[in-house]
Amino acid sequence: MSVQFISAQDAMARMATPLGAPGGFSTIIDARSEDEFALDHLPGAVNWPSLNNEERIVIGTMYKQVSAFEAQKHGAALVAANIARHIQREVLPLPRTWQPLIYCWRGGKRSGSLAMVLGQIGFKIHLIEGGYKAFRAALLASIPELVAPIQWRVVCGPTGSGKTRLLHALAAEGAQVLDLEGLANHRSSVLGHIPGVPQPSQKHFDTLVWTALKGFDTSRPVYVESESRKVGNLSVPEVLMLSMRESPCLDLRLSDDERVALLMEDYDFFVKDPDYFCKRLDALVDRRGRAVVEAWKTQVMAGDNEPVVRELLTLHYDPGYAESTRRNFKQFGQAAVVQPSDRSMDAMRALARDIMRQG
Repeated sequence: MSVQFISAQDAMARMATPLGAPGGFSTIIDARSEDEFALDHLPGAVNWPSLNNEERIVIGTMYKQVSAFEAQKHGAALVAANIARHIQREVLPLPRTWQPLIYCWRGGKRSGSLAMVLGQIGFKIHLIEGGYKAFRAALLASIPELVAPIQWRVVCGPTGSGKTRLLHALAAEGAQVLDLEGLANHRSSVLGHIPGVPQPSQKHFDTLVWTALKGFDTSRPVYVESESRKVGNLSVPEVLMLSMRESPCLDLRLSDDERVALLMEDYDFFVKDPDYFCKRLDALVDRRGRAVVEAWKTQVMAGDNEPVVRELLTLHYDPGYAESTRRNFKQFGQAAVVQPSDRSMDAMRALARDIMRQG
């Protein structure tokens, strides 16, 4: 049998080699339940549950209400059946050279059972010592080291100025970009929830950020938007936030008419679903007052969205924006002003090329 325990740090180092490439793992297997996997998992992992969601609940209940011995007997039968199905479905075509990395919550019975059977077949198996829990601790500990050498360029600008569009344009032109809103599935404001698109868990967001950070070439700048500490319900890692706030900035400008038009395009789900728009506007009652919000809702239900968007900019988003940005981003006062000819992606890509030429 060939089963080798490795530390989370060693697993991370070897994961720098792409899956299937010489020196790397062939596959990363998460032996936890589907719900545990959905909450967070190692980048590139596939889910082979040793106990599925329902089975895990049944065995856990038996452990508490009957006995550990009875739970272990029934659990072993379920685990054995599941491992047999995984082998039948996934393993039979694989060559002897296949070398997976396997883990569960703490590197214990679930991953160990799968590793033992695969090792008995003759595969070389690596098992993370301490499992997912150890990997997450190592991941969080490594974020400061990944952040420290990065040369951030922070794209600042009021709501609707096209910061996200510029980031996408920069990425399309070959620049390095960290799109925190994209990773968080949120547009980072009280109205920033995207209908039908849930945010990841905080743990998975951390993993997505870590994965992006370790992929950057530190000899080249990385462009990022001037986010607040939270993107929807998710917190940006503190060390990343502090580094961004110390970094050079770009001040993106767009006319008010273009900003309104851009928001009408990017938030078209509000235009298409006035009831949803009105429900989201209710979140502003404490700040803007019931009378103002009810007036906005009346306009929205009448299909008169543009003046509402304009007032949201002038009354809610713009006041205090420059002061807040100047207070939080130390180099904003020296930011280079950048301005596309209009809100279109063609204009943003032209601006992106200019920014990259100027470094």
